Amino acid sequence: MSRARLIRTRRPHKAQAAVIVLHGGGGRRGNMMVRPTQLSVLRMIPIAWRIALRGRGKVAVFRLLNSSRGWDVQHTPVDAHWAIAEVREQLGRELPIGLVGHSLGGRAALLAATDPSVTTVVALNPYLYASDGHTDLSGTDVLIVHGTADRVASPQVAGRVAELLRSRTAVTLTWVEGGKHAMLSQYRRFDAAAAEFVISHLLASRITSSSARRADGPSGYQG
Repeated sequence: MSRARLIRTRRPHKAQAAVIVLHGGGGRRGNMMVRPTQLSVLRMIPIAWRIALRGRGKVAVFRLLNSSRGWDVQHTPVDAHWAIAEVREQLGRELPIGLVGHSLGGRAALLAATDPSVTTVVALNPYLYASDGHTDLSGTDVLIVHGTADRVASPQVAGRVAELLRSRTAVTLTWVEGGKHAMLSQYRRFDAAAAEFVISHLLASRITSSSARRADGPSGYQG
């Protein structure tokens, strides 16, 4: 089994937040290794760069290469949690973190968003199970973008999961008419939606948390 790897897209000196981009990719019998050149990995590179550009030097952006291909409950969610901890260590401090994932990476992002550092999640054509809607993402801003012509990940299941998640947190569900699983023919809509949502909500959460700390005053202060 190979090890998960974190690839830096952009790391500003004084980052105010961080984004981790998670790729998809189904398992292949006999060869579960993730390769940097597989299409599901390459597809996330322009998304990571678009997020970095939208962040205007305020947001660190990383891409995660999973330790194995496909959905392995022993590794894929753990890889996402490992990446969150690794980003905290590299940046040397607690920052709001956003997760952006495609297909099984979208599912991993939603499940890993139970980590208290994660404030924002974007799932692009996520490969979901209806039971994923019972994940407690209270206080996390969630965007699910799904193509109506996706024949790999069910749009109907995505809609059901979004409905269930709304009982605990704010969820935006955006449909891309005619969009297919690989997000190629209408890539601008998927890429732009991911970048705009994750950056705007991450920086807003940064401002909110800073304001709350100022309102609380210095440690031990009692008004």
